[in-house]
Amino acid sequence: MTLAAVSDAGPLIHLAEIDSLELLSTFDTLLVPETVYREVETGGVPDRLADLSYELVEADESRIGAEELDAGERAALAIADERGIVLLTDDLAAREAASDADVEVHGSIGIIALSYGRGLLDRDESASRMRALQHETSLFVTEAVVERGIRILDEQ
Repeated sequence: MTLAAVSDAGPLIHLAEIDSLELLSTFDTLLVPETVYREVETGGVPDRLADLSYELVEADESRIGAEELDAGERAALAIADERGIVLLTDDLAAREAASDADVEVHGSIGIIALSYGRGLLDRDESASRMRALQHETSLFVTEAVVERGIRILDEQ
């Protein structure tokens, strides 16, 4: 099964914070909107991003009317919707907008779970990285969300 995704800035930043950007290779095709790349570039492009295979793409974020989303989130959602691919975001409002548009969405914890499902990580390493997202990154994630992610590993 071929997996294609488009990412907003969140997963790029948060996975880089735990030295796990390589997990984005879980996706056979990874798209990064130019708007998102510029956002990430402002904070300093994560070193390991250059090691990933991804395609910079233009997006018409004006077709997404959700004012609560920033330009990068709107661009990523527009591409996901237009191409029928997975949206990668850790932003709650973007996740809700994606759900409203019937776009499949995964956050950083979901990326780790998918990596486990595809055999890139074992269960203990997956659980450890999920916990690291909570304790070692700028991502706000509750204990309940981390525990739900770990339960997903056990159900696979």
